[in-house]
Amino acid sequence: MSFLCLGYLKIQRQKHDLSEQIKAATKENHVRAENTQLMLSYQKGQITLRQYKVLLCSLYEIYKALEEELDRNSSHLAVAPIYFPQELARLEALERDLEHFFGPDWKKKVIVPAATHKYEQRLRKIGKQNPELLVAHAYTRYLGDLSGGQVLGKITQKSLGLSSKEGLSFFSFPDVSSPNRFKQLYRSRMNGIKLTEQEKAAVLEEAVSAFELNIQVFDDLQKMLSVTAETESQIPATRLPSSPIMQFTAGVCVALATIGVGMFVF
Repeated sequence: MSFLCLGYLKIQRQKHDLSEQIKAATKENHVRAENTQLMLSYQKGQITLRQYKVLLCSLYEIYKALEEELDRNSSHLAVAPIYFPQELARLEALERDLEHFFGPDWKKKVIVPAATHKYEQRLRKIGKQNPELLVAHAYTRYLGDLSGGQVLGKITQKSLGLSSKEGLSFFSFPDVSSPNRFKQLYRSRMNGIKLTEQEKAAVLEEAVSAFELNIQVFDDLQKMLSVTAETESQIPATRLPSSPIMQFTAGVCVALATIGVGMFVF
């Protein structure tokens, strides 16, 4: 058999790989996620400390739900092959970053918009009822982190004017020596998961939903920041709390009250 035929067969097999199917199914959603206002600012190196803080808060809630459900279902036939807690888990890194920016009592200051709670609730639900769907969320989150982690980490450090990498633990994967090789391993494990056609279709649909949930989170965070900035501009400076963190928290509380009402109009 010629090399041309072998190459054709390889391409045909790849089309049936779960990772390739997810990539194809979420292509449009991926582009939309990258073009949200918050992500465009990020890519241009225009991320502010306030934006980064609220993003960290939402990421913490999302990864807490995802990783607790992955841990609980680690022996599930669909989850076990892509379960890499030592290499990929982000929760402890996020906790370190939040403590760096908010202080030791950071848990009392984590405030997130309604879209983040919706994302978290979805992860909890499928973790209990359809653990195989966690594969879609793990793939879209972790491989995205590995792909852009180093670049985004540098952008964040430069944008915020940080002299060290403290507060940037989320972007670091100390137990992954080669992101590219690890991604190949991950895709190989994922493509080997035994799923029925119905289950595979559900995973593809869930991957699309994962991107939609992320888009909603980005949009909600941007609205939160916009309302916070507008509210603070209308309040006399003498009435604002003196601590920068308290100013941030007070503004976000007002923003959440506004966004929370709007989310339930639908």
